[in-house]
Formats: sequence, structure tokens, C-alpha cells
Amino acid sequence: MNKIELSIAINAPIERCFDLARSVDLHRFSMQHYHETIISGVQAGLMDYHNRVTWRARHFGVWFTLESAITKFSRPFYFTDEMQAGPFKKMVHDHFFYCTDSGTVMIDQFYFQSPYGWLGEIVDSLVLKNYLVNLLQQRNETIRQFAETDKWMEVLAQPEKIYKST
Repeated sequence: MNKIELSIAINAPIERCFDLARSVDLHRFSMQHYHETIISGVQAGLMDYHNRVTWRARHFGVWFTLESAITKFSRPFYFTDEMQAGPFKKMVHDHFFYCTDSGTVMIDQFYFQSPYGWLGEIVDSLVLKNYLVNLLQQRNETIRQFAETDKWMEVLAQPEKIYKST
């Protein structure tokens, strides 16, 4: 399985960074270039443990659907979302948050494997890994920009919409 690891320093409290990272509203905003929309599951607000969301987005000129669920959760230190259905053979995204003197360090560990055996491995190494690195960096930069400015209030200052599983 392929692994991407990214980290970004954010001059903001850990709780704010954690909540922005699990906001479907901010995710949708950060991925608007890919026309990402929610087709089922949590429609707005913050994802919580066991929540699911199904996204539809356009990548490489092709429409994809991906359902993910939060499978591990410990606010404000980490959460994991895993693909339940979609284009990958397997996809796991671990999000870690650490307090620092200047705010928070957010670390992404993104694991993915394409289908189709050796052909998928070639696509992963030649095209997909770099594409996903850029996509994750773009998302992380959006989280940083919102967390370090008053923009975070556009997403988090509304009456908190957290979808608890029953």
C-alpha cells in the first residue's frame, strides 16, 4: 500500500484545527475546484465517530463516488476516515494533531491502493501519488488559512452541527 505523509504547522488552537479538519463544509469549500458534492450521509457540520459521507467529485475528467466513514476518533488528537466504497482497493486517512508552543502541528498519513494489481501500482507511482499529495496539500492549506484567521468562524461559530451516531 502507498503512503503519503504530510505535516503543517498552524498558528491556532488544537481544537479549532481538529474541528476544521472534520468539517464537511470546509472540505467541500477546499475541493470546489473538483466540483465535490455530498450525495448522502452527513450533509453539513462536523463528522463524528461512525459517521459516513458519500462524495461525488470530478478527477482526471471522470466522475467518481467515494463513501468514507470515521472509524477512529479521539478529540482533539486524532481521527481516521476509511473508504467504505469507491475507486480505490483500499484507502485510509489518519489525521493527527499535536500542541506546540505556537499552536498546532497537523499530520496526515494517507494510505491508498488502486485496484488492478500491477497496472494499478504503475498508475499509483506515475500519476496518482503526486496528484493526491497536491490535493491534500491544498486541503491542508485551506485548513491553515481558516484556522489562523477569523474565517474559521464561518465554519465553526454556527450552532455546532455534530452528527452523533445512534
